[in-house]
Amino acid sequence: MSIPSDLDISRSAPRKSLDDIAERLGIGTHLLEPYGHDVAKISLQALDELPEQNQGKYVVVSAITPTPLGEGKTTTTVGLGQALQQLGKRSAIAVRQPSMGPTFGIKGGAAGGGYSQVVPMESLNLHLTGDMHAVTAAHNMLAAMVDNHLHKGNRLGLDPHRITWRRVIDVNDRELRNIVTGLGSGADGTPRQSGFDITAASEVMAVLALSTSLHDMRRRLGRIVVGYTHDGSPVTAEQLGAAGAMTVIMREAIKPNLMQTVENTPVLVHAGPFGNIAHGNSSIVADRIASRCTDFLVTEAGFGADMGAERFFNIKCRNSGLRPDAAVLVATVRALKAHSGRYRVVAGKSLPEELLAENPDDVLAGADNLRKQIDNIRLHGVSPVVAINAFPTDHPSEHETIRRVAEEAGARVAVSNHFTDGGKGAIELAEAVAEAAEEPSGFQLLYPDSDDLRTKIETIATRVYGAEEVSYQPAAAKALDSYTANGFGSLPVCIAKTHLSLSSDPTLLGAPTGWTLPVREVRASVGAGFVYPICGDMRTMPGLGSQPAAERIDIDDRGEVVGLN
Repeated sequence: MSIPSDLDISRSAPRKSLDDIAERLGIGTHLLEPYGHDVAKISLQALDELPEQNQGKYVVVSAITPTPLGEGKTTTTVGLGQALQQLGKRSAIAVRQPSMGPTFGIKGGAAGGGYSQVVPMESLNLHLTGDMHAVTAAHNMLAAMVDNHLHKGNRLGLDPHRITWRRVIDVNDRELRNIVTGLGSGADGTPRQSGFDITAASEVMAVLALSTSLHDMRRRLGRIVVGYTHDGSPVTAEQLGAAGAMTVIMREAIKPNLMQTVENTPVLVHAGPFGNIAHGNSSIVADRIASRCTDFLVTEAGFGADMGAERFFNIKCRNSGLRPDAAVLVATVRALKAHSGRYRVVAGKSLPEELLAENPDDVLAGADNLRKQIDNIRLHGVSPVVAINAFPTDHPSEHETIRRVAEEAGARVAVSNHFTDGGKGAIELAEAVAEAAEEPSGFQLLYPDSDDLRTKIETIATRVYGAEEVSYQPAAAKALDSYTANGFGSLPVCIAKTHLSLSSDPTLLGAPTGWTLPVREVRASVGAGFVYPICGDMRTMPGLGSQPAAERIDIDDRGEVVGLN
């Protein structure tokens, strides 16, 4: 079956005015701040005007461990929101804002796809309302304040070799990963080794996503630790006098962005924290607003349930106080076949022909990953619903195999054709989610604040990932002791590891057991409010591929964008 390109579908979709979209949510037009015709900021005054007791059902969309191609979480999130609307429910969708680095790289944009996408997709993927640039500016201003402090006498005694605050830019650029700053004459600064990360990896972005108000964001920005003195004491943005100005830069960025889907379902787009080293979820502010004016709020958590959903439960919900009513686990035939270990899937390349042939036995061979991710949802007391994201190359016998595995594991399951058929293609999924959400919520955090950092790490490693034990490199152990001594021990943990395996080794597929999680380094995002152990080689500045999307993106004779995926 051939369907138009995502860009063509986006442009041809009939749109309603944002006043009409806001009216569906019960948000008055006086709370909207238009950015052109297709996007508007929502004033935080909405949190004061919308009744807090009117809480809709809260649904998170996650996935099995994905292939490098991704398994369609955003598309499923959009399709589910549209289907709930078709069932007569007042629904809304909350998603992250995509980074322009991947948009111009291999991955492409993150508007969803087919007939389940956020429109206009050009606006979503390119700048939107400038929130990414505000994060970049606030982050880099703090970096400038750090270097200026060194240059002007270093009153706080900041150790130049223990500065942890790098710079950021929203571009994939491997050349900036490791640099030396301050070269030139003495008037040009203090030479030191540093580097750039992509903007989505900025702690300022994580702060934006986890803040509950403008003043909460101000407090969190002030708590950001930029480095340490020679005796190991943390130095913060507040001590440098930078937090107030950072808040002013971020004052508009904390307001969620209102858009719509191709079927005019309301969408709140806000924040885009990096999924590898941060919690990989959209903002608390957006969820709090949308949950007060809907029957169902559908949001998305990055990567598989072992990463995005675990962090959604234990970091985002811990901060927001919102309790999820159901969780969708996206599964695809191709991913389960890949987890059999019999096929290799590479980003930017076509799928192997043999993987597309009908073979339910290969699906069954990779099904342990699905079983474990269902278990990971249940660990938190939430009802799982498996969404089989259907592709034209799938076979009914393969869908039936996934259905049987999911039902034997005690999960509801539905086949969804939302990509080709929009909301009507996800009706079965929407009905299953609505049914699951009616069950009494048994939501629970995986660990209390009072557990020490090592216990928190080991709880996630053994119960969620399936590790047998955790090992700590000397530097990691020293950092954990230092963070505890500095009062950071009550923070939740956000384990940075590969998203391509339940383990820390991307080559271990399925649901491996008997392995050890190696923690080589531990860092603290004190402003955002979590500690992140690093397991493996985590790249916080992606590079461009041999044929990046930037080569294809252009404008046509009418000035319209072409080549955007």
